[in-house]
Amino acid sequence: MTFADLALARRIEGAQSAQALGCAPGGAAALEIAGGCAIFAGVDSPLTQAVGLGLNGTVSEAELDELETFFRCRGARVAIEVCPLADARFLEMLSARGYRTGQFDNVLARSLTGVEIVITPRVRRATPNEGDLWAHSVGRGFFEQTELTTEEMDVGRWVFGMPGAMCYLACAAGGKPAGGAALIVTQSLGTLFADGVARPYRRQRLHQELIAARLNEALAQGCDVAAAATAPAGASQRNYERLGFQVVYTRVTLTK
Repeated sequence: MTFADLALARRIEGAQSAQALGCAPGGAAALEIAGGCAIFAGVDSPLTQAVGLGLNGTVSEAELDELETFFRCRGARVAIEVCPLADARFLEMLSARGYRTGQFDNVLARSLTGVEIVITPRVRRATPNEGDLWAHSVGRGFFEQTELTTEEMDVGRWVFGMPGAMCYLACAAGGKPAGGAALIVTQSLGTLFADGVARPYRRQRLHQELIAARLNEALAQGCDVAAAATAPAGASQRNYERLGFQVVYTRVTLTK
């Protein structure tokens, strides 16, 4: 069993910060600040946010001023993901500045000690020239629609092009792409993210197979812990729990 504590939170949030910084090349802007980072990948992009702040000490008013300026000068709202184990004064500062709750995400983790490789016949690694195919396959599940806008496709393209990202495709009968997901390994921590299965292919255990395929790779790369984040109490969380993950804390996104 993996127990939640500040050390684990620092590992997970630190890996997420490194993952977010991987989006910076190719037009995005990044700011490393307060032990975490802020990413701007477009005014309406879900990648535009700050992560990992306040886990290594206090956040100063000057740092918050700098963070807000980073987003506002680019025409974006300020969105900050906050771990509940961050410095307590950080939340007080955000409340005093008028931030409001945007959404919650459950962070799940599991130890990989004793985990065995399993066969995942319907999942394969995407090839380097399948970026658009992967972005569309994942986007159909994430955005809950068949046709995607250029901006929605770009979200998947950002992820596919991230340094170190390993992207997987799930295929239904006949080899038809039905969904996808990604994995990044950071200092022996495997972060599973960007999960998406199109609605017609759900309830076929494709998502569980995507999770298992990434756990196989995490094991092969010597990871001792795997982590993921999902919406609370949804189907995605249940699939992770079926494969041995447990909720270790809940992040809140605060916006202004």
